[in-house]
Amino acid sequence: MPLARPTRRRLAACVTTVLALTAGASAQGVPANAVAAADAALHASVDVTAAAPIPYPEGSRLVAAGVTGFLTASPGNTTSTWRRYSDGSGQAYSGDTYLRSTRTTDYLVFRGSYQVTQRNLRTGGSLEIPVGSAADSAKYAGSAGDAVFTTLVTETGTVLRKHTAADNYSTVTGLPEGATSLFVAPATPDLARVNFVQGSEAKWGLLDLATGVVGSIRDQTFGVIGVSATRTAWSSHDATTGTPQVYASDITTGAVQEVPVAQVPTSGDFHVGLVGDWVAYGQIGGMPYSQPGAHYPVTAYNLTTKASVRLLDHAYDLVPAPDGSLYARGGLVGQGEGMYRIAATGSEAPTVEKVAATGDPTEIVITSASVPGAVLDLDKSDGFTFRCNPSRLGDVSFTVRHVRTGETQTRTSHLATEPKFAWQASKWTEEVPNGVYTWEIVVRPANGIGPEAVAKGTFEVVRKTAPHDFNDNGSPDLLTRDSGGRLWRNDLFYRPNTPNSGIRAGEPKALLGAGWNIYDRLEAGGNLGGSAVGDLLARDKSGELWLYEGDGVGNFATRIRVGGGWQIYDKIAFGSDLTNDGRPDALATDKSGVLWLYPGTGDATKPFSGRAKIGNGWGVYNDIVAVGNIAGAPAGDLVARDTSGVLWQYLGKGDGTFAPRTKLGGGWNAFSRLIGAGDADGDGRSDLFGFQTMVHSSLYKGTGDWKVPFGSPESTYLNAPTSFSDFMF
Repeated sequence: MPLARPTRRRLAACVTTVLALTAGASAQGVPANAVAAADAALHASVDVTAAAPIPYPEGSRLVAAGVTGFLTASPGNTTSTWRRYSDGSGQAYSGDTYLRSTRTTDYLVFRGSYQVTQRNLRTGGSLEIPVGSAADSAKYAGSAGDAVFTTLVTETGTVLRKHTAADNYSTVTGLPEGATSLFVAPATPDLARVNFVQGSEAKWGLLDLATGVVGSIRDQTFGVIGVSATRTAWSSHDATTGTPQVYASDITTGAVQEVPVAQVPTSGDFHVGLVGDWVAYGQIGGMPYSQPGAHYPVTAYNLTTKASVRLLDHAYDLVPAPDGSLYARGGLVGQGEGMYRIAATGSEAPTVEKVAATGDPTEIVITSASVPGAVLDLDKSDGFTFRCNPSRLGDVSFTVRHVRTGETQTRTSHLATEPKFAWQASKWTEEVPNGVYTWEIVVRPANGIGPEAVAKGTFEVVRKTAPHDFNDNGSPDLLTRDSGGRLWRNDLFYRPNTPNSGIRAGEPKALLGAGWNIYDRLEAGGNLGGSAVGDLLARDKSGELWLYEGDGVGNFATRIRVGGGWQIYDKIAFGSDLTNDGRPDALATDKSGVLWLYPGTGDATKPFSGRAKIGNGWGVYNDIVAVGNIAGAPAGDLVARDTSGVLWQYLGKGDGTFAPRTKLGGGWNAFSRLIGAGDADGDGRSDLFGFQTMVHSSLYKGTGDWKVPFGSPESTYLNAPTSFSDFMF
């Protein structure tokens, strides 16, 4: 059936590194016309501008090249297709089909069970040769040039016969006595190669198509044989290393010359072809392999000047054409996959012309990828799974780097068909910080052909502000002061569903500075100064109150004096929004048991407005804790422990006052200190810490139910300073 000319695909459109990236990502790939700088000097010049390449049928094998067109075979060899060089149009055929050529004319040969038909593509004339399966019938023995060959078993042995349109048949001479298993294949327009068996030895010779005489008989060598008017060439393997060796022989003198091939062990056969004084060779079909050091490039070696030049980066097929050129189905980095014509130029390197294109790049590319958008909200997800689809198998590495800290996570997939990287916000020992990240996907070709494919971009991780998070990674931090007055920050990490699950220290504790023993009270105050991170309040022994604004990366700015007279208070609680205005407030009880409210202002220089009395009788408590919203109401809440160890709950009304207290339970005097932890386990609810010592503490996770606001105690696994005197969130 005739083939319609398919629409051409532009190569440049098919080598975009990332074809489908989500919003916010950028890609950086290899340009369609780029050749790797390190290889540029090794490549022969490639002409892709003389004429626009015709389409090449992707996945088809190049079988033969003629004067006016070429023959391809579909995957599985179910269909052969003749196509014209001029426009790519042609005809598809089923069954055994061969292309044979003289210097001026192409022939298609169709092999049937009872007849072999040769069709002249220039004149349309046909030659029909009867064959059969009976013992006395002629058998097809191959074809070359304008001739079809058959064998016939006679009383004197097997006879090889040559059939042409001008001569019904003639007997081929020059074969040794007893030659059997005869088969003829094209070599040049004037010569054919005859393979046969004599006794137990495989041999071959050159058949002069004009005279019908076989000469230059030799032992069969392993590998592919190339023939020109003056030379033959072939490849063989060294039994020890498996490295192919390439040889060329002068047809007239028989002198043999070895072609230098790098000693790289290679599995698979070699292409061997001749074009002028050059031997072209390379391992067959390197694209699907994963042996980067192999001989995939098609290399040409000049038998006279001893020069070498790289022609193509790989080839599936290499076939001779009747004009002395070679056609290769292969590819070249920067030029893409397709069919290339290799022609002699005399002493200069052969020319390489792209005749047909599949539209696919030779270098590996990332055809699609799944990457984060511009913003990744970790309050809505636990991370992101990176995925990519390379154009062929390779080693894929995913790298995610936090710009501010340089913290980097990398995952490599070796020859994975669907490589992916589940980047998690919760790592094994800590939460990842907020801020800008870079991502990079690098695909290294498994076969070593071409450069790496690279895609890269950025995204920003965000979370809602966590009042007890000082290093901007979403998890609360525990501040401790040791007996020497040094302040430490312990980043906490909640690890569920593992042995010894629960809250634990994440990254190594960080020393924030010395001299903090001048203060008799340290409290984490939430976001008091209007920035996006938590702040610290410190009261010195004279009652002066100092604010240390968080810098967002784990430490604090220079202190600011924000008030005096705070020595009158024996209990202080900072951090909850009690007035429902979005700003943290302060609570303090004086020594007469009066509870005072200091509404937050959001101004770092004056974080609290004037105090307001909101209750009496608070002297019965030895600890009060601003725990945030533990009951689901719109405002912050408070818990207080009385001197007998009973814990009471005060639910905030949102106007700075509280509902009547409710009893939560006794036994809380086992703890030397109660601390509001913020959301320690990442479930969106406020939690409570009870400390006996730094290494003996319990986490009470919030439930969201005001009737039972805290769950059962969970053990903690925290790293303490050598000695400590105070701890706070």
